[in-house]
Amino acid sequence: MSVFVSIDSLDKIFPLAGGGEYVALKGINLKIKKGEFVSLIGHSGCGKSTLLNAIAGLQPPTNGRVTLQGQRVTKPGPERMVVFQNYSLLPWLTVRQNIALAVDEVLANLPADDRTRIVERHIDMVGLRPHADKRPNLLSGGQRQRVSIARALAIRPQVLLLDEPFGALDALTRGNLQEQLMEICEQNKITAVMVTHDVDEAVLLSDRIVMLTNGPESKIGQILEVDIPRPRKRMEVVEHPSYYTLRSEMIYFLNQQKRVKKLRARKTDAIARHGLEKVNLELGFVPLTACAPLAVAKEKGFFQKHGLDEVHLVRETSWRGIVDGMVGGYLDAAQMPSGMPLWMTLGGHNNKPLALVTAMTMTRNGNAITLAKRFYDRGVYTLSDFKQMLLNSPGQHRMGMVHPSSMHNLLLRYWLASGGIDPDLDVTLKTIPPAQMVVDLQKGSIDGYCVGEPWNIRATMEGSGFAVATDLEIWPGHPGKVLGVREDWANAYPNTHIALVKALLEASEYCQDPANEAEIQQIVAGREYVSTNPEYIQLSDPNSSACSLDFPMREYAHHQFFGEGVNRPSRTEQAWHMVQMARWGDVPFPRNWVEILERVCRVSVFSTAARELGLDINYRRGAIQMFDGTTFDAEDPLGYLNSLAIKRNVTMAEIVLDERRPVAA
Repeated sequence: MSVFVSIDSLDKIFPLAGGGEYVALKGINLKIKKGEFVSLIGHSGCGKSTLLNAIAGLQPPTNGRVTLQGQRVTKPGPERMVVFQNYSLLPWLTVRQNIALAVDEVLANLPADDRTRIVERHIDMVGLRPHADKRPNLLSGGQRQRVSIARALAIRPQVLLLDEPFGALDALTRGNLQEQLMEICEQNKITAVMVTHDVDEAVLLSDRIVMLTNGPESKIGQILEVDIPRPRKRMEVVEHPSYYTLRSEMIYFLNQQKRVKKLRARKTDAIARHGLEKVNLELGFVPLTACAPLAVAKEKGFFQKHGLDEVHLVRETSWRGIVDGMVGGYLDAAQMPSGMPLWMTLGGHNNKPLALVTAMTMTRNGNAITLAKRFYDRGVYTLSDFKQMLLNSPGQHRMGMVHPSSMHNLLLRYWLASGGIDPDLDVTLKTIPPAQMVVDLQKGSIDGYCVGEPWNIRATMEGSGFAVATDLEIWPGHPGKVLGVREDWANAYPNTHIALVKALLEASEYCQDPANEAEIQQIVAGREYVSTNPEYIQLSDPNSSACSLDFPMREYAHHQFFGEGVNRPSRTEQAWHMVQMARWGDVPFPRNWVEILERVCRVSVFSTAARELGLDINYRRGAIQMFDGTTFDAEDPLGYLNSLAIKRNVTMAEIVLDERRPVAA
């Protein structure tokens, strides 16, 4: 279908009493098809009603334009009818008279008998025949809203605009009206735009859900396509596989916007002290054992020791929150999966390259591939056993991983593919927050996962899963979590960047010392970090009887926080990430791959920080040896990529980043 309503580069600015201005909407672009039902959702003050009023012609945009069938909207018109939350009925007129007033005004060219028939048809359409001669004060709230909808539809509008039309109604009345509205819009092919705060209402009614970010300068943060077929019934929609996914996406977005608002309220301009350009930082992390260096740097004073006086650790429930923090700029730095800086630089997030850099590997190892205990009971002890089980038990088998850029995803895919299992065709990979893995495994919604500790040890100790492979078996010494910052941030605050790496290097050394293990267990297990039983936080060798099965014995992949070459970023390792992410179609393989690696991997920052701490910086990593006998050498990554038997169709592209120069090591 062609574009029916078009919103192009729309800004809306309101003047303030003191001479300033408030930018309510910034750069809104939206195309709406004929007959489409679009919902606008977001927190109060994000500009939903302002955008609706711009479409209605009640508030013309400051910049940009709204068009209806190619004609610019400059003022209100009967082809765009608004249904307000407060009904807006004339109290001295009956139901019939309120509807007739609009029909007589807009459709005056029709004969009187035709206008009367239109009024009566719409009274029946909304089920108000017994109340046609009553005035609004004798009607319930739901009945009054039905009058408002009937009045809007009776003038045959091309676009129906609804501003929280059911917000003040009780649940039963709201549900009945929602189904009536759907039926009316479908039968009459009406294009509708609705403002709502109700996520369930948005899923039920919409073809697309447009989510707006917080104001000021509210933008479209995300658009969800609702793939639930029509006609829809409220009690049936909840059974559709997409229902809870769509609902969860909206709730995540709204919660994230709430957190962003709090962070922005707390965030101050860069404070320079101690020779540093900025000493007040917001650092993101996800609750895993691997967050130990950040927690220790905070609790043991390493940040302050290196001049970083005001460091707030921001606890995100998933890596998606870290991505949003980097894109939105409200996080200065973050703990990240080792592939995330490269993934974002190559446009992995919404196909929009955002240059990130990493100057430190914070942990190595610490991951495992866990399967549900029922597979162990069926004799699945190895990769070949797992493949045979898949052949013998065809059907959907779901495995969890935490993010496309994470080593968990890449190791799991590599492990499966090395055994002849296509990770996209033979199993289904599902992105799940780390802390949710054990719960999903217990309830059977996934068959296994690859994740960092403590979630593998916990599944084994609680009897819900077992480690079928650890990263010591797949790639010992692989990078796990890295420190990531935006490239523009690194360029603006070079001394702060070095100080941050120094603080985390000292914290990592503290974490590696076995004498500190009991103390660190208590810190990391605390509510503000992982919030779990301290016995699940294993920094060195865990108790073998707690973490092993009789057969086969598994050596768990304990974290490496510090040691020779542990923290130095590696371009060879980043090249491996680049190849694997391109292999599975997450990003294109960049033609300018050498430049990309130089920009992402800030070896110079690490070297400066390590040198100032008196640490050895001469370590060099060689080729990467994998468990299947293959060797990866960064000299010819494209040749290696082409040699892989199981892969997707690989694309290549020149990655053009913002006006930054490649950073020399």
